[in-house]
Amino acid sequence: MENLASALGGGMRQQTSRKTLLLVEDSRAFSALLSYRFREELGLDVVQCASVKAVRDAVAEVGRTFAIAVVDLNLPDSPHGEVLDITIEHAIPTIVFTGTFDLAVRERVLERKVADYVVKDSDTAVDTLVSSVGRLMGNRETTVLVVDDMSSARQSLVDLLVAQLFKVVEASTGREALEALERHPGIELVITDYHMPDMDGYELTRRIRRQYSSERLRIIGVSSSSDRMLSVSFLKAGASDFVYRPFVAEELQCRVGHHIETLSQIKRLRAAAACDYLTGLFNRRYFYDIGPKQIDKCLNRTEACSAAILDIDHFKRLNDTFGHEIGDRVLRAVAARLQELVEDSGHLLARLGGEEFGLLLVGLDGAAATEYCDHLRQQIASIQVPAKATSLAVTISIGVAEVVGRETFDNYLNAADQFLYMAKHAGRNQVYSDHRMTLTAAGAR
Repeated sequence: MENLASALGGGMRQQTSRKTLLLVEDSRAFSALLSYRFREELGLDVVQCASVKAVRDAVAEVGRTFAIAVVDLNLPDSPHGEVLDITIEHAIPTIVFTGTFDLAVRERVLERKVADYVVKDSDTAVDTLVSSVGRLMGNRETTVLVVDDMSSARQSLVDLLVAQLFKVVEASTGREALEALERHPGIELVITDYHMPDMDGYELTRRIRRQYSSERLRIIGVSSSSDRMLSVSFLKAGASDFVYRPFVAEELQCRVGHHIETLSQIKRLRAAAACDYLTGLFNRRYFYDIGPKQIDKCLNRTEACSAAILDIDHFKRLNDTFGHEIGDRVLRAVAARLQELVEDSGHLLARLGGEEFGLLLVGLDGAAATEYCDHLRQQIASIQVPAKATSLAVTISIGVAEVVGRETFDNYLNAADQFLYMAKHAGRNQVYSDHRMTLTAAGAR
C-alpha cells in the first residue's frame, strides 16, 4: 500500500522538488516579507524582480521555469500593468497583487485569465496572498469534473477552472459523467448542469451519492433557470452547493475553493487519526481497518497474500540500558528503513504498538513473503543508531503466515505471531513461517 501521504490524499502529498515563484514587486519591504513567507511557509524558491526589464531577463533565462507568478501591476516602468502581459505571454499562472483597484482594473485583469487577484487594502492582505499561492499550488493535484451538454457553457467553466490550475475532465451527459468517475478515481469535485439529454442533474447527483460520500467528493449544481426551488432540489438530492447562472467568476472560485479546502481538512484529520505519532507510519487502528479489506480483495481475485509480524530484538533491554530517548530513536530508525523498503510495493506497513510492526504482503505467497521478509531483516541489521558514545546495531525477528482462506483478521495475525515467537525462541534475527517450517521438516527427513 502507499505511504501515509499518498494513501490519504493529495493534501498530504510531498513535493519531490522545490518550485520557483516569480515575484514582481518594486517595494523592497513587501518583496522581502513575501519572499520570506513563500520560502518558509510554502517551500518555494523565489526570484525577485522590481522592473519590467528584470522580469524579461528572468523569463528569458535558459532552463528556468516558474510554477507561479505574483505581480504588482503598478511598477515605475509599467504604469498600466504592462508587466502582466509578460507572464501571460509565457503561460505563467499569475496572481495580481495591487494597491490600485477598481472595476476597470478588475475587468482588465479577469479578461487576461489571471489565476487570482489580491488587493493591498488591509493588514491581512499578505496573509491572503500567501494563502492564495498555497491554494493554487495545491490545485495542481486536484481533478474537477465538469458536466454540461452545452459546449459553450461547459467551456466557460473549464476556462475558469484551468485558470485556477485545476486538472479538468469534461462530460456532456450524465452517463459520460459516471463513466468519467470510473476512469478518473481521483476526481474530488463535480460541477454539473441541471438540463441534460439523458438524465437531469438531480438524478446524476443521486447516482454519484450512492457511491461517493460528501467527505470524499463534492458536487456543485449550476443552472440558468429562474426556478428558485431548483437549488433546494439539488441540495436535497445530495449536492454540496448550487450556483445560478450568470454567476460572478470570483464567487464561483470562492465556492470551489471552499469545498476543496474542506476536503483537504478532512484528509488531514484522517491522516492524523491513521498516523503513529512517533514513527509516522500507519497505526494499529488503520492497520486493523484496512487490512481485512485488502485481504478480502486478494481472496476475491485469487491473488496471493501473507501477513507478517516484526519485532525489534531485545528492545526492553535496550530501553533499560540506554533509556527511552534512545529507544525512541531506534524505533524511528527501524520505521524509516522499513518505510523506505516497502514504499511503492503495494504492501501495508504499520506500527502495532511498542516495538512491534505489522505487514500485509499483497501478491506474495508463503515462499515469496518469507524471502521478502528475510531481505527486510538483512537490511535492518545494517542499521547503526547513535547512542551516547557508541552506536547500536539493531536486529528484528519476523513471523510470516500465508493467507489461504477466509478467516478473521485476528486469526491471520495470531498465526504470524506464533511464528514470530518461534523465531525468537530459535535465537532471534530470523524469519519463521509455515513455508520455512515445511522446508525444514522436509530436510530433516
